[in-house]
Amino acid sequence: MAPIDVTQSLENLKLERDAIVLYDGLAKIEKDARRADAFRTIAGNERRHAEVWATKLRELGATVPEVDGPPRMRIRTILLLARVFGTHAVRDLVQALEGDEEETYNAQAAPEVEAIAADEREHAEIWKRLSDPGAAHPARRPTDIAAGERWHRAGRSGTLRAIIFGVSDGLVSNLALVMGIAGASGGEGSFVLLAGIAGLLAGAFSMAAGEYISMQSQRELFERQIALERAELEAMPQEEEAELALVYRAKGFTEAEAKTIAARMFKDPQHALDTLIREELGLDPDELGSAWGAAGGSFVAFAIGAAIPVIPYVLAAGSAAFWLSIGLSVAALFAVGAGVSLLTGRSLLFSGGRQVLIGAAAAVVTYVVGNLIGAAV
Repeated sequence: MAPIDVTQSLENLKLERDAIVLYDGLAKIEKDARRADAFRTIAGNERRHAEVWATKLRELGATVPEVDGPPRMRIRTILLLARVFGTHAVRDLVQALEGDEEETYNAQAAPEVEAIAADEREHAEIWKRLSDPGAAHPARRPTDIAAGERWHRAGRSGTLRAIIFGVSDGLVSNLALVMGIAGASGGEGSFVLLAGIAGLLAGAFSMAAGEYISMQSQRELFERQIALERAELEAMPQEEEAELALVYRAKGFTEAEAKTIAARMFKDPQHALDTLIREELGLDPDELGSAWGAAGGSFVAFAIGAAIPVIPYVLAAGSAAFWLSIGLSVAALFAVGAGVSLLTGRSLLFSGGRQVLIGAAAAVVTYVVGNLIGAAV
């Protein structure tokens, strides 16, 4: 683990100060008093963390910097989205941010980090209670604690990730198609526009159909497994209870403890089934996914991305449309890359630049190939 020196303490202080700005901002945006109070509680914890690192800097003989400049772009983006769409909409982004900070602290060795990590775990529980207002206790089911702490890499952010990468797929693939047709046709706008619209519709329908079939097949498979588990529980409850006890034995419980826990679970048949599904099958029956939702989301996301390089050919003609399409697509590629950085925690410039390079490479290759084919024809 990395030692805590002046440089690391300064970085940690910046992280906590950004977190203070984030949660103070969320508290001001939130209209619900309960949620706003929770955000203020977390902000108070972050202030305590910031003071920990300020004290550490003084102990190391360094000067504690004044708060200067705005927070990171990632923080400002989250707050902007929260103002527009509400704090519920940025839950995944905030949890991903908290998860990245947890990873940062896990790589450090210091007594201060242990206390901060405990607070971060409490933040996870607070977010979970905000998401489930009826939760009387944060650990109602065996997997609840693990689910609450698995915030930065869990499927909770799957919807946002699917949207971002759906837009990316549509943008890159249709940009490549448009550039290829532009190269082959010598920039003839009507050909490019026709090809671009065809590519948009074909790609969007293909993505939607593929996503629907994939999700529906997966859902049917999961439902079949759950039905079989229910039938086994009804037909041979003693054997299923013994199997659950073996699961807990594998987790490190003694034989007596495992049998006691399994027996307690099986006092409620529905609770027992829920536990068996989660422990034996590794499934969450509450999150099997919606095939129509996945298909619709894929269609819309792909279509939005695919429309960007085509729009200039609706508004302009000739070389103006060509260069406008390139400029608009480059800006959109960078924006998509920046969106990816909100999930990965990488630099906005790095993620945006990487996305531009990937899209530009695809566009250049197809343009050159289209130009060669067009000349040959």
